[in-house]
Amino acid sequence: MSPARDTSPPDILAPDTSPPEAAPADTGSEFTPLLRDVKGQRLLERRTGWYARTIATNALGLVAVGTGMAFLGGSWWVLALAPVLAVLCARTAFIGHDAGHAQISGDRAVNRRIGLVHGNLLLGMSYAWWNDKHNRHHANPNHIDKDPDVAADVLVFTSEQAAVRAGFRGWLTRRQAWLFFPLTLLEGVALKVHGFRYLRRQSGRERLVEGTLLTAHVAGYATLLLTTMPLAHAVVFAAVHQALFGLHLGMAFAPNHKGMDMPDPDGEKWGHLRRQVLTSRNVRGGIVTDWFLGGLNYQIEHHLFPSMPRPHLRLARGAVMARCRELGLPYAETGLVDSYRQALRHMHEVGEPLRADI
Repeated sequence: MSPARDTSPPDILAPDTSPPEAAPADTGSEFTPLLRDVKGQRLLERRTGWYARTIATNALGLVAVGTGMAFLGGSWWVLALAPVLAVLCARTAFIGHDAGHAQISGDRAVNRRIGLVHGNLLLGMSYAWWNDKHNRHHANPNHIDKDPDVAADVLVFTSEQAAVRAGFRGWLTRRQAWLFFPLTLLEGVALKVHGFRYLRRQSGRERLVEGTLLTAHVAGYATLLLTTMPLAHAVVFAAVHQALFGLHLGMAFAPNHKGMDMPDPDGEKWGHLRRQVLTSRNVRGGIVTDWFLGGLNYQIEHHLFPSMPRPHLRLARGAVMARCRELGLPYAETGLVDSYRQALRHMHEVGEPLRADI
């Protein structure tokens, strides 16, 4: 069935400037009744206290790990702290993500400061680079011409992208489903590389601020390692920490859109509700899954209401499901393991034509 045309406005992204009610103010669209329902439940109101506790707890955790590194640095037992630090860095990334979506504060400057601290200073990841890339993804998820997350790079997501791959890239594409999770082990380092490369695109003041914080991260991270443990321990610790951090992020974001509908660039345009629901997948699993995936396993709700505080996403699920039932729209939700299976199956099928040519 071809989706009916929705007259809602094209995007609802204003991650740094939008007030919590700044979902689309469209009238007469499929999205309007859902927006009215969510506003009535006050789910777009910010959770300042929750975020204050979350940021403080995460900061204390980072300090505790740093202290533990100082006490255990002379022993190989210090490596036991690397996975803990990887998890805390993923929590740090989730906080930076929420700041970018204006979930934490109504003040753009406050959100930016939180994002710069948690992105540039603590992770070595450019907050501006991430915001630019992530906003374009939210505006047109899974759109082959507009979503940078499905642009042909190391991985490809359509048969058209795969058809032109040759040489080493073709080898990667044939095996990309098997290589996906191993490749995420490099994501922590890749984020830092992207951050420094993005500095060239920034204006003088922004470049100074972001560059200074990125440099401070690298210097601080190296100093922490080299002053708390021998060089051999430091090298292994950094490798394990960065690999597990990248893997954690990959496991958190892989289930969200891979294998879901991809809008036809030449076809009928979808309105906001259909564009976000049909391209997103939720992952159910209870409190452990919610914690591990940072609450972003409610990806449909997050894409419909990007400025909604993360702890409210699960509360909006019922209203979104009910609205989808009214409209006859599929609401994709599955378990954690099956979400990975679906994503990897899609990447495997994309590489099939290249395997057939061998």
